[in-house]
Amino acid sequence: MPPRVRISSGRITQSVRRQRVVYQHELPIAARYASTAATATTPAASIEQMTHSPAPIAHHPPTQPPSHRNPEYRRSQLLRQYTSIIRTTPLMVFLQHDNLQSVEWAAIRRELSAAMQKVDEKIASEGRKAPALAPHIKVQIVQTRIFEVALRIVEYFRPKQTTPVPRAVDPATQTSAEIPLAASRDDPTLSHDLSRAAHDAVLSMKGKHELSELLIGPVAVLTIPHVSPEHLKAALQVLAPKSIGLPLPTRKANPGWHEFPVQNGLNKLSLIAARMDGQVFDVEQSKWVTSIEGGMDGLRSQLVMALQSMGSSITNALEGAGKSLYFTLESRKQDMEPKEEKASEDENKGDSA
Repeated sequence: MPPRVRISSGRITQSVRRQRVVYQHELPIAARYASTAATATTPAASIEQMTHSPAPIAHHPPTQPPSHRNPEYRRSQLLRQYTSIIRTTPLMVFLQHDNLQSVEWAAIRRELSAAMQKVDEKIASEGRKAPALAPHIKVQIVQTRIFEVALRIVEYFRPKQTTPVPRAVDPATQTSAEIPLAASRDDPTLSHDLSRAAHDAVLSMKGKHELSELLIGPVAVLTIPHVSPEHLKAALQVLAPKSIGLPLPTRKANPGWHEFPVQNGLNKLSLIAARMDGQVFDVEQSKWVTSIEGGMDGLRSQLVMALQSMGSSITNALEGAGKSLYFTLESRKQDMEPKEEKASEDENKGDSA
């Protein structure tokens, strides 16, 4: 091994002390030069800047208004996500699950996606113009307490019109101008979902929503972006066929549905209710929606037929009343004609006598 070079500790301490002395002498000089350069380059304040008060310092970014609930928390982000889903999704199905594993959820989502694609292909083959819903139909687990708050915000919170911005008099020009004030998290003019106004408006409605009693325990939500009875029927035939009395998928047509992860996961799912266009449907009403043939087009055709039959029945009733009155008058006229002829004959005989 090569010999080690020994360095005395005295030399090291002396070099460190010299570096400290040089740094201490150079630091004030650099600071003095920096302050001199800053004063030389900084322009003098104008008269307007001296007369006007500085603008209030905003404690939030301009793209994020102040919130009663901290937007950085996961609960706040989930609340915004749930309110957006409720506002944009007219058809939702609520399912209660019992601790499904990730493998089971993946298998169920796979079968659900395949069933939705088959419905889209069937609608396209029939020549109907309808958007493909399979990529947008999802089933996800929700936090029930936060979802209940989101339901109350969407249903009961109606933001009022914002108040006008206060006006102040400019001392230099003696004219009034709008001077925006720094908004705080308790500002009543804020009306977003995380604002104080939304929190206070729905606080008294806690537990009074129709779905509040059902959102207990682990709950999953199936979201369909359009009211489509065909997609609802196909989805429930995969997720809960026994609850609504639909026939089970055959093994030949859907071999993946009969796999063990799918069956084990479906045994832990149960249908609770559905929400369609803001109205809550129970299991029986959901079953009735799945019985509509032809989707929304079939429902519209049934409505048109019902209106036409109603109009024809009203017309027949009115015509029947008129016809019965006409026949009654005609029969009465025919009965009275022989009596009038006999009376005229008797009068003629009396006159001749």
